[in-house]
Amino acid sequence: MGMTITEKIIAAHCGAQSVCPGQYVLAECDLMMGHDVTAPPAIKVFEQIGRPRVSDPDRLVLVNDHFVPNRDVASAEQAKAMREFAAAQGVKKYFEVGRSGVCHVLLPEKGLVAPGDLVIGADSHTCTYGALGAFSTGVGSTDLAAAWATGKMWMKVPPTIRFEYSGKMPEWVYGKDLILETIGRIGVEGARYKAMEFCGETVKHLTIYDRFTMANMAIEAGGKNGIFEPDEKVREFLAGRGGREGAYLASDPDADYESTVRVDVSAQQPVVACPSLPENTRPVSELSDIEIDQVVIGSCTNGWLDDLRLAARVLKGKKAAPRVRLIIIPATQDIWKAAMKEGLFDIFADAGAAVSTPTCGPCLGGHMGILAAGEVAVSTTNRNFVGRMGHPKSQVYLANPAVAAASAIAGRIAHPANA
Repeated sequence: MGMTITEKIIAAHCGAQSVCPGQYVLAECDLMMGHDVTAPPAIKVFEQIGRPRVSDPDRLVLVNDHFVPNRDVASAEQAKAMREFAAAQGVKKYFEVGRSGVCHVLLPEKGLVAPGDLVIGADSHTCTYGALGAFSTGVGSTDLAAAWATGKMWMKVPPTIRFEYSGKMPEWVYGKDLILETIGRIGVEGARYKAMEFCGETVKHLTIYDRFTMANMAIEAGGKNGIFEPDEKVREFLAGRGGREGAYLASDPDADYESTVRVDVSAQQPVVACPSLPENTRPVSELSDIEIDQVVIGSCTNGWLDDLRLAARVLKGKKAAPRVRLIIIPATQDIWKAAMKEGLFDIFADAGAAVSTPTCGPCLGGHMGILAAGEVAVSTTNRNFVGRMGHPKSQVYLANPAVAAASAIAGRIAHPANA
């Protein structure tokens, strides 16, 4: 019996000829990531383990991104703890404010992840790197500490669901819409502890940024990881980033899948996830009566330069509605600089938007856009749980950047074709 991409990567990292779903393995990690929220508790656990040094400081990545620039004393202490740990352990892949960005965009941007890698991170959206053909998954801070000490991760091999997408995507439909449509079909537990393998003719034509978005939100369906077969688009993205070549793997023709889900995108509309679960999806055309108070464009899900260009395309020459706060957050410092040089900031400023330094900020209700009671937001982020972006009586609708920008102009949820 053949193996899926996920199974091949896990087998290669535990020294086995093959692995199968349900098998427990101890796998070598290529990269182990923590950020200012999850690294500090991992540091405490690592100290309890009693080892003076991490197994390999070159495989550690530490990123300041969630509550930065520090919003209060508590977040400043968290960042300080991680900063001091990085210095003490000789961690060179430490990213400070002003030289950093949202971790799940920063790591690929810096060429730190290669196809065929096995990557863990103390953040659930670590599954983002599956867009490059890597096995990447989120872990808890305790697991991260153990991996720092040993360089290995204990895990169960997940079964794989194959998602086949066919048809030509209509205008204004992007990777965000495909993954929201998928989550809407299978539910937030539909792929619990399973690998989500994205394939099909439609996928071949997706941009690498659409793939990042889809892999990022695999966890919103409960997925252990999301993954794409790496191709020339991956090679083009990684070219010049100074990373390793990696292993360009494909699933075997006789690989064993738990199930197959087929999605025809030919008549797909932009999709919006309504409060308060990503599975609560509806076509944008059904939500035109929803008035909004805030729009957030950015995050690890849709904070790439392509996403900002899309938002600027809709916003150019337009104004955000008087009652709407429009907040735009480039995901990394390099993306911030590129957007500025392209003149996107002028478009955003003319539209009445506030442009932030890179941060996770409002995505997790951190800062830079907290919602008050009764307020409604459209956001390009990945979660809309109760209280996710602020007050528990606020509401968040998830959408692609074009829908978010169009909604900012209209003051209500709107299709970008009508902006």
